[in-house]
Amino acid sequence: QLQVVESGGGLVRPGGSLRLSCAASGFTEGSIDNVVIGWFRQAPGKEREALSCIKGRNIDYGESPKGRFTISRDNAQNMVYLQMTNLRPEDTGIYYCAGGDWRTYARWYGRCLRRFDDYPSRGQGTQVIVSS
Repeated sequence: QLQVVESGGGLVRPGGSLRLSCAASGFTEGSIDNVVIGWFRQAPGKEREALSCIKGRNIDYGESPKGRFTISRDNAQNMVYLQMTNLRPEDTGIYYCAGGDWRTYARWYGRCLRRFDDYPSRGQGTQVIVSS
Protein backbone atom coordinates (compact mmCIF):
# COMPACT_ATOMS: atom_id res chain seq x y z
CA GLN A 1 0.00 0.00 0.00
CA LEU A 2 1.28 3.43 -0.93
CA GLN A 3 2.72 5.42 1.94
CA VAL A 4 4.09 8.95 1.94
CA VAL A 5 6.22 10.77 4.48
CA GLU A 6 7.12 14.46 4.41
CA SER A 7 10.32 16.03 5.67
CA GLY A 8 12.35 19.20 5.33
CA GLY A 9 10.28 21.71 7.27
CA GLY A 10 11.83 24.25 9.59
CA LEU A 11 12.32 27.90 10.41
CA VAL A 12 13.31 30.19 7.55
CA ARG A 13 13.60 33.95 7.22
CA PRO A 14 11.37 35.92 4.87
CA GLY A 15 12.79 35.86 1.39
CA GLY A 16 14.51 32.55 2.05
CA SER A 17 14.10 29.17 0.42
CA LEU A 18 13.28 25.70 1.61
CA ARG A 19 12.92 22.34 -0.08
CA LEU A 20 10.39 19.87 1.24
CA SER A 21 10.63 16.18 0.47
CA CYS A 22 7.94 13.55 0.11
CA ALA A 23 9.19 9.98 0.29
CA ALA A 24 6.90 7.42 -1.31
CA SER A 25 6.96 3.70 -0.63
CA GLY A 26 4.79 0.63 -0.92
CA PHE A 27 3.54 1.38 -4.40
CA THR A 28 3.25 -1.32 -7.02
CA GLU A 29 3.30 0.81 -10.12
CA GLY A 30 6.99 0.15 -10.68
CA SER A 31 7.99 3.79 -10.62
CA ILE A 32 6.96 6.85 -8.67
CA ASP A 33 6.49 8.35 -12.11
CA ASN A 34 3.19 6.42 -12.21
CA VAL A 35 2.02 7.63 -8.81
CA VAL A 36 0.17 10.90 -8.33
CA ILE A 37 1.56 13.05 -5.53
CA GLY A 38 0.11 16.27 -4.22
CA TRP A 39 1.43 18.93 -1.87
CA PHE A 40 -0.86 20.80 0.52
CA ARG A 41 -0.58 23.48 3.15
CA GLN A 42 -2.63 24.40 6.16
CA ALA A 43 -1.86 27.84 7.52
CA PRO A 44 -2.89 28.74 11.07
CA GLY A 45 -6.61 29.44 11.21
CA LYS A 46 -7.13 28.57 7.57
CA GLU A 47 -8.35 25.61 5.59
CA ARG A 48 -5.92 23.26 3.98
CA GLU A 49 -5.16 24.22 0.41
CA ALA A 50 -3.71 22.38 -2.55
CA LEU A 51 -0.35 23.75 -3.65
CA SER A 52 0.82 21.49 -6.42
CA CYS A 53 0.63 17.98 -7.81
CA ILE A 54 2.53 15.77 -10.21
CA LYS A 55 1.85 12.61 -12.15
CA GLY A 56 4.12 11.59 -14.99
CA ARG A 57 4.65 14.69 -17.07
CA ASN A 58 1.54 16.37 -15.74
CA ILE A 59 2.11 19.12 -13.22
CA ASP A 60 -0.36 21.56 -11.78
CA TYR A 61 -0.17 24.40 -9.27
CA GLY A 62 -2.69 26.08 -7.05
CA GLU A 63 -3.08 29.84 -7.00
CA SER A 64 -1.00 30.58 -3.91
CA PRO A 65 2.43 29.33 -4.87
CA LYS A 66 2.50 30.14 -8.56
CA GLY A 67 5.87 31.46 -9.53
CA ARG A 68 7.49 30.73 -6.17
CA PHE A 69 7.05 27.00 -5.64
CA THR A 70 8.27 24.24 -7.93
CA ILE A 71 7.38 20.58 -7.74
CA SER A 72 9.78 17.96 -9.00
CA ARG A 73 10.42 14.26 -8.78
CA ASP A 74 13.41 11.96 -8.44
CA ASN A 75 12.39 8.56 -9.78
CA ALA A 76 15.54 6.84 -8.58
CA GLN A 77 14.98 7.98 -5.00
CA ASN A 78 11.16 7.66 -5.05
CA MET A 79 10.95 11.25 -3.90
CA VAL A 80 8.83 14.23 -4.80
CA TYR A 81 10.09 17.66 -3.82
CA LEU A 82 8.53 21.04 -3.30
CA GLN A 83 11.09 23.79 -3.76
CA MET A 84 9.88 26.99 -2.16
CA THR A 85 11.51 30.33 -2.82
CA ASN A 86 10.96 33.92 -1.73
CA LEU A 87 9.10 32.67 1.31
CA ARG A 88 6.74 35.02 3.12
CA PRO A 89 5.36 34.94 6.66
CA GLU A 90 1.98 33.92 5.22
CA ASP A 91 3.61 30.73 3.92
CA THR A 92 3.85 29.56 7.53
CA GLY A 93 1.91 26.38 8.11
CA ILE A 94 1.91 22.62 8.11
CA TYR A 95 2.84 21.16 4.74
CA TYR A 96 1.53 17.79 3.72
CA CYS A 97 2.04 15.44 0.85
CA ALA A 98 -0.45 12.86 -0.28
CA GLY A 99 -0.46 10.14 -2.90
CA GLY A 100 -2.60 7.91 -5.03
CA ASP A 101 -2.10 5.12 -7.50
CA TRP A 102 -2.92 5.09 -11.21
CA ARG A 103 -6.50 4.03 -10.51
CA THR A 104 -7.00 7.09 -8.36
CA TYR A 105 -5.56 9.31 -11.05
CA ALA A 106 -7.74 7.68 -13.70
CA ARG A 107 -10.88 8.42 -11.68
CA TRP A 108 -9.84 12.04 -11.58
CA TYR A 109 -9.52 12.19 -15.38
CA GLY A 110 -5.99 13.47 -15.00
CA ARG A 111 -6.81 16.41 -12.75
CA CYS A 112 -4.68 16.00 -9.65
CA LEU A 113 -5.22 19.37 -7.95
CA ARG A 114 -7.83 18.12 -5.52
CA ARG A 115 -8.67 18.10 -1.84
CA PHE A 116 -6.25 16.49 0.58
CA ASP A 117 -8.88 13.98 1.67
CA ASP A 118 -9.37 12.83 -1.92
CA TYR A 119 -5.94 11.24 -1.84
CA PRO A 120 -5.91 7.69 -0.42
CA SER A 121 -2.49 8.02 1.21
CA ARG A 122 -1.79 11.09 3.35
CA GLY A 123 1.24 12.17 5.32
CA GLN A 124 1.41 13.61 8.82
CA GLY A 125 2.85 16.93 7.75
CA THR A 126 5.98 18.95 8.31
CA GLN A 127 5.93 22.42 9.82
CA VAL A 128 7.29 25.47 8.05
CA ILE A 129 7.70 28.74 9.90
CA VAL A 130 8.66 31.87 8.01
CA SER A 131 9.75 34.51 10.45
CA SER A 132 12.54 36.97 11.06
